Amino acid sequence: MGNKAVQFVVLCLISGLRAEDGGWSRSSELRLEDEGLCNIDVLEGSELSHQDFINRYAFSRPVILRGLTDNTKFRFLCSKPSLLAAYGSMKVRLSTANTHSYRKVDVSFQHYVDELLRPQAADALGSETLYFFGDNNLTEWQNLFDHYESPPYVLPRTSGAYSFGIAGPGTGVPFHWHGPGYSEVIYGRKRWFLYPPEKEPHFHPNRTTLSWVTGTYPNLPEDEAPLECTIRPGEVLYFPDRWWHATLNLDTSVFISTFLG
Repeated sequence: MGNKAVQFVVLCLISGLRAEDGGWSRSSELRLEDEGLCNIDVLEGSELSHQDFINRYAFSRPVILRGLTDNTKFRFLCSKPSLLAAYGSMKVRLSTANTHSYRKVDVSFQHYVDELLRPQAADALGSETLYFFGDNNLTEWQNLFDHYESPPYVLPRTSGAYSFGIAGPGTGVPFHWHGPGYSEVIYGRKRWFLYPPEKEPHFHPNRTTLSWVTGTYPNLPEDEAPLECTIRPGEVLYFPDRWWHATLNLDTSVFISTFLG
């Protein structure tokens, strides 16, 4: 084993990174326990060739892939102590967690973690909830992204662009759509709800996903139920072009998306 590999293992041990949350969850913190059902195909990466992915999923339906990449080092770099040491003084841009993300606020990363990274209030509106996802200054964050191994299954004539985020329990992005991509959770759990392009879900653009899950979701008729699943570290969810989707973080979660465009 080389010197760099030995140093990395030692750092992991002395930093206490055997804990599953990377230091992000507080002992008293609210966590959402209901992971819901999973009606999306879940496959080991070794079970699916690139061509099978193109033929079966790329243009037609979501899929969750396990063990597709090894992001052990990236996960270590995304622990709370590591990120605060590297980026605490840097400015991050927050967006409101409503469908159209109207408002942007710039704060230091340290301030976001200390003051704003908290569980979602059940009665809060999306316009009142500040959410760190995307709007990453690539010049400042590129050194971190260089250590991320993105999913190898790309679509023809596309390239990937990263969006990185950290958010508290009960937060999430309400229903919206855009181009295809992948979502991977580094720490925590993220519950996904998806509908095909022709089946627009019923939702209020300024209500949070938590509000939709507690108020609308339980009363949906069977023919309006979404595709859904909760993903954990080591799992990558692929969503096709123009599919409606909403997310709900069940814990304080660190996550990264690869948008294919």
